[in-house]
Amino acid sequence: MSDTANSRPWLGPLLLLLGGLCIGLAPIGLRMGLDTMGPQAIAFWRYTFAIPMLFVLLVGIERRMPKKITPLIILAGTLFALDIALWHWALTMTTVANATFIVNMGNVCVGFVAWLVLKERPKPIWFVAVAVAVAGAAALSQGGGANGQADIRGDLLAVGAAIMVAGYMLFSKMSRNTLGAMDVIFWLTVTEAVVAGLVVLASGESFLPETPQGFAAPLFLALVAQVGGQGLIIAGLGRTPAAVAGIIVLIQPVFAAGLSWQLFGESLTILQGGGAALILLGIWLSQGGVKRRRQTASKPSQAEVTNRA
Repeated sequence: MSDTANSRPWLGPLLLLLGGLCIGLAPIGLRMGLDTMGPQAIAFWRYTFAIPMLFVLLVGIERRMPKKITPLIILAGTLFALDIALWHWALTMTTVANATFIVNMGNVCVGFVAWLVLKERPKPIWFVAVAVAVAGAAALSQGGGANGQADIRGDLLAVGAAIMVAGYMLFSKMSRNTLGAMDVIFWLTVTEAVVAGLVVLASGESFLPETPQGFAAPLFLALVAQVGGQGLIIAGLGRTPAAVAGIIVLIQPVFAAGLSWQLFGESLTILQGGGAALILLGIWLSQGGVKRRRQTASKPSQAEVTNRA
C-alpha cells in the first residue's frame, strides 16, 4: 500500500460507505423499472450503459487504454452477474429489506474467508462488530412489506446471491493486487454484461422495454449503482481490509429499507429501526477490528489487500 493510503486510513472506509449508499439505491431503481422491463434485462442494460461511461473515465483520468483482463476478473465478474441475477429475481418475490439483508450476509462472510486466504487476521473487537451488525441486519429484515410480499422462494434466491457476492468480493480484491481500480471495474462490467446477456436469453425475457422510457431505470442503475456504487466500493476495498469492508457495506440494507419505507410502503417497525441502529454501531466498531497492514508489513504472510469498486 502506498504512503498516501497509509497516511489517510479513513479514506478507504469513507469510499466504501459512499459506495454502499449508492448501491442501496439499486433495489429502488429495479422496482421502478419492472413495469416496462424484466429484472434480468434491467441488469443487462445496467452493465451495458456503464461500459462506455467507465471507458471514458478510464481514458480521461488515466490517459491510457485499459490493461489486459485477467482470469480473476472474469471469475469475479461472472459471480457478480449471477449474484445480481439471483438478487433481482429475489426482489420480485420478497421485500427489499429481506433480500438486501440476506445478500449482505455474503459480505460479512468475506471477512472470514480473507482471514484464511489473505491472512487478514481480525482483532477480537471485529467479532463483536460482526455479531452486532448481523443482529441488526436480522432485526431490520423482520416485519415484511405492508402488502405481505415476503416469500421463502425469494429468500432462498437471496441466499444463492449471498454466496455469489462473497466470491465476487474475494476475487475482485485479489485482482486489485495487479490492476488498478479503474481497470478492474471496467473489465468487471464488461464480463458482467456478457454473462447478463446469457442470463436474459436463458430466462426468455425481452432485451428491449415496452417503451423507450423503460431505459430510464437501467440508465439510473448504470450511473448510480454500477459506476458510482461499485466503483467506489472497489476503490475503497483497495485501502480497507476485507473484514472491515464487509461490515461497512451493510449500510446498504439500512439505506434501502429506509427508502423502500417511503416509496413502497414497506414500513419500518420499532424492531427494524433498532436493527438499523445496531448495523450503524457495528460499522463503527469494525473500524478497529483488523490489524492494519502497515503495522504488520514485516510479516511476509501479510499480503497487501487492494480491491475493487
